[in-house]
Amino acid sequence: MPTAPDPMTAVLLIAHGSRRVEANADLEELARRVTEQGGYAIVEVSYLELATPTIADGGRRCVSRGASRVLMLPYFLSAGRHVTEHLLEHQRQLAEEFPAVAFQPCPPLGLHPLMTQIVLDRLTQSEIERSASSLESSL
Repeated sequence: MPTAPDPMTAVLLIAHGSRRVEANADLEELARRVTEQGGYAIVEVSYLELATPTIADGGRRCVSRGASRVLMLPYFLSAGRHVTEHLLEHQRQLAEEFPAVAFQPCPPLGLHPLMTQIVLDRLTQSEIERSASSLESSL
């Protein structure tokens, strides 16, 4: 059985950000679920651009809530420029601002073993919805 996370470890979820509030709401819901199911006492959301809070603001909130370590998890599918360059730049800036706090970048979602199942589930869901739509239109 896994041990509970250190209460001083925070999770900073980082998404690209959107002008559409509905798109950003997904990250808020994910943060709620990570808090409930993951056992992390401090979970914050942040956005690279187009929405707030920014990554810097999210990192500051983690620190203000008592974090001595911040896991910076990019809610991105691959390690493109945002992850390999931009995220590391934000990590460096936060580490300079808060030298007593460890800011640790995490890998993007990428080709995690569960990703294949997620893709297959979405495809199945799409096929079911298409079949239901076809049935309704034939009635």
